[in-house]
Amino acid sequence: HVQLVESGGGTVQAGESMRLSCTASGYTANMNCMAWFRQAPGQAREGVAVKCTEDSRPFYSDSAEGRFTIFKDLAKNMLYLQMNSLKPEDTAMYYCAADPGLVTAFQALAVVPDFGYRGQGTQVTVS
Repeated sequence: HVQLVESGGGTVQAGESMRLSCTASGYTANMNCMAWFRQAPGQAREGVAVKCTEDSRPFYSDSAEGRFTIFKDLAKNMLYLQMNSLKPEDTAMYYCAADPGLVTAFQALAVVPDFGYRGQGTQVTVS
């Protein structure tokens, strides 16, 4: 079993930056992919960024490409999402997710919201 706990959300102004953190615990050794997805009120869940061991590079949604960076600290069992140049449309609940499925990051991005494990979410508001 895997537990994921997000932190780092809050309220910022447009153009500012924010870093989200995800603490992973439990049996994380076989989690091939780790990712972030978000959901705004009244909207569908959207995969934002994913990093899988089957790929050397992460993949991002079109809305995140060039502004967001996903990275891990394996020693600390942490996953991060660095978000720069934030826009009001980035306002959403952000979730950390993990899955043991053996797919590439490109394949995984579309199904990140359906990953086997996810955290409780952290709210990001951009005004």
